Amino acid sequence: MNIEQSARRDLAVAFRWAARLNMHEATANHFSVAISQDSQNFLINPAGRHFSLVRASDLLLVDLNAKNFGIAEGQVVDPTAINLHGQLHRLLPHAKCILHTHMPYTTALACLRDFEFLMLDQNACRFYKRIAYDRDYAGMALEASEGDRVAHVLGKEKSVLFLANHGVIVAGNSVAEAFDELYYLEKAAQLQVLALSTGRELALIDDETADLVCKQWLEYPKSAEHHFAALIEILDQQSPDYKN
Repeated sequence: MNIEQSARRDLAVAFRWAARLNMHEATANHFSVAISQDSQNFLINPAGRHFSLVRASDLLLVDLNAKNFGIAEGQVVDPTAINLHGQLHRLLPHAKCILHTHMPYTTALACLRDFEFLMLDQNACRFYKRIAYDRDYAGMALEASEGDRVAHVLGKEKSVLFLANHGVIVAGNSVAEAFDELYYLEKAAQLQVLALSTGRELALIDDETADLVCKQWLEYPKSAEHHFAALIEILDQQSPDYKN
């Protein structure tokens, strides 16, 4: 399996599981993965395809340096996808996989004024000092300038961006890594929403411990690879058409 074939399979897995885990919005939201060294060539979902139905062959190959982005006639990429993911891949080439969702619990927290992710449990500590915050919701990304702005807010030092009144962006070195991050971010956000809803005082983890746990997460051997391999195995048994 070559680089593009592998990327197509993995991204299709991410779409299918985002749908299964209610981390999607039907045909909205977009996932992309670069297949070139400079990240200027990447795969992304076509407009109008439901997350639960995405197949490897459905994904469109975008070339940021080609006329009409190298997209063949009859193939359509949502303009917000090109403006957002295109600028992120162009300006942050180290971010090989970019997942943008409006998943419910993380987005709920992004809608709280001046909210910053709480170091409330072990999963939350994974994201200690790794989250950037865009406090200025400016509508849909119908212009490339909005993608440019968002890319600069995320920057090169963070891997997660909370978009106020909008959703979240997670960037990773691979589909497996990015999806693993997306999964645990939503799990931690769900716990925070539940804990905040009790109205009781929160027992927050101190900075020193949170920093330690974050390092332990990032150094844990092959956790993302094992997680993603299990997701592939389940789909191979239950919905093997994702590979088509």
